[in-house]
Amino acid sequence: MLGKTALYLFLPLLTAFMAGTLIPVQAASGATLGRMLGHPLWGAAVALSIGVVAILVAVILMRLPVPDFQSAVSGPWWMWIGGVTGAIYVATSLALLPRVGASGFLLCVIAGQMIAAMLLDHFGLLGLTEKPASFGRFLGVGIMLLGLVVAQFNSPGVSQTVSKDKEVLTEQASNRNTSN
Repeated sequence: MLGKTALYLFLPLLTAFMAGTLIPVQAASGATLGRMLGHPLWGAAVALSIGVVAILVAVILMRLPVPDFQSAVSGPWWMWIGGVTGAIYVATSLALLPRVGASGFLLCVIAGQMIAAMLLDHFGLLGLTEKPASFGRFLGVGIMLLGLVVAQFNSPGVSQTVSKDKEVLTEQASNRNTSN
């Protein structure tokens, strides 16, 4: 019985962990796609289109019933913003991952997710049950933010990225000045 209980409790967590391992793969492959297509937004558009096709194939294979759009239309306005927020995340990851690296980018993403999740829970926003923020939650997020700073600024590539960004900005400014 303990085996089934453990499986029931840990399988969703293991599945979430495995899905999390795909995020840097998605961002890195999408960044390369964006570079090859000429802009991160093109990479995001193509990647999201492939995602739509993959989801539709899964829907067909699972023989899911047609959704009740009439019922969905009567729901709260904010339930429709997930697609936009997903597109913003994908486009941002494709644009920034090559500059800050997978670990730096994902540390920032996770810190942002934790702060936003804590606020959503605390105020019971977007249909969530209200769960007041505690000292332990604040401490945990603070430790994550400190870890972000330590990990990112002790990375060997950070000074190279900053120097390269300065060079690009200087070159762009020079090009603007010569074209005027």
